[in-house]
Amino acid sequence: MKKEIIKVHQPKPAKNRRQFLKLGGLAIAGTGLLMACNNDDDQGSMMPPEGGVFDLGEGDLGVLNYAYALEQLEADFYTKVVNSFYANISDVERQVLTDLYYHEVNHRDFFKTAITAAVEGNVDLVLPTLEFDYGNLDFGNRDQVLATARTLEDTGVAAYNGAGRLISNPDYLVLAGKIVSVEARHASAIRTLINPGSADFAGDDVVTVDTGLDLALDPSDILAAVADTGFVKTEFTANSLP
Repeated sequence: MKKEIIKVHQPKPAKNRRQFLKLGGLAIAGTGLLMACNNDDDQGSMMPPEGGVFDLGEGDLGVLNYAYALEQLEADFYTKVVNSFYANISDVERQVLTDLYYHEVNHRDFFKTAITAAVEGNVDLVLPTLEFDYGNLDFGNRDQVLATARTLEDTGVAAYNGAGRLISNPDYLVLAGKIVSVEARHASAIRTLINPGSADFAGDDVVTVDTGLDLALDPSDILAAVADTGFVKTEFTANSLP
């Protein structure tokens, strides 16, 4: 099943600021993974095998590459947001969006380093840097920016929840649980900015009425939704993921 995704040259935002939303620790004990969560926005570009389309792979590696694809999209989106804030943005909104930017860049860089370590440096097994195009999305329009942020964050939560059952390594599962908790906070924060004082931060559209839990969707459903946005332009496949 083919899905489409992305590549960007990302400018650096202003200096680091105090964190409004606290980023949970991502250290994993007892694994051979190296963690490099930093604020450097320069990603080296790794191309898919010559003449072919990259496939995410199977098992834990496939899930890690899948998460890396989603984090690339979120990191790229927020990079553009913080480098061109919409007019008359409030201090609170500026802070929240800046914090989300740092979180997503950290997530993206972590996955790149972790996957590279897991495959012992065989870059042919690591999802390449994706290319993105946001089409007519107006980054100067508050409503469009926040609506897109809400969609990406809600999608991220459902993606991690749905991928949990596919992970075999317990250390990876702990990591996914930590990251999805951060993504859920992101989603709630964005929803509160859009509709302050409402119950939208945990709306019925993303939290099931029967269980009170966030939605959980398979990779095929998530990647189809991402492809529908038209944001991701680098072609890849997910043939071994449900």
